[in-house]
Amino acid sequence: MLVTECLGCRIANGRVPNLYIIYDDELITCVLDIAPFNERHTLILPKKHFLDVEELDTETAYAVMDASKKLSTVLKQLFKPDGITICQNGGNFNDLTHYHMHLIPRYEGDGFTWSEPLHPHGADLRLGQTKEKIVQVLHHK
Repeated sequence: MLVTECLGCRIANGRVPNLYIIYDDELITCVLDIAPFNERHTLILPKKHFLDVEELDTETAYAVMDASKKLSTVLKQLFKPDGITICQNGGNFNDLTHYHMHLIPRYEGDGFTWSEPLHPHGADLRLGQTKEKIVQVLHHK
């Protein structure tokens, strides 16, 4: 994908006006989210185009994780949140169509939820089967 086609690439490479870049290096850019869940909500984006986590090369994956450690430390020191949620959405849930990690400072009672599924699916009853399927594939790669 060309940089001009992808909003995430444009953000990561500083080609969007009025960015609030708080950290960058040769591989990644960290910006304050323009629609933050909580104040100081930060995005970490690779400068090279990747869609999902499994596409990241090792060097970029390390840079993303290292930045998440650095920024979590700074956010905790400066702003004293009750915690930080770190997540990323892949596939159809990746609204930028470019890999990005969220660092969301959390505060008691902030309303952020990790909710139960809308429709019970019984996954808890199949944990053994699920484990066996995953282990089998991992050992045959």
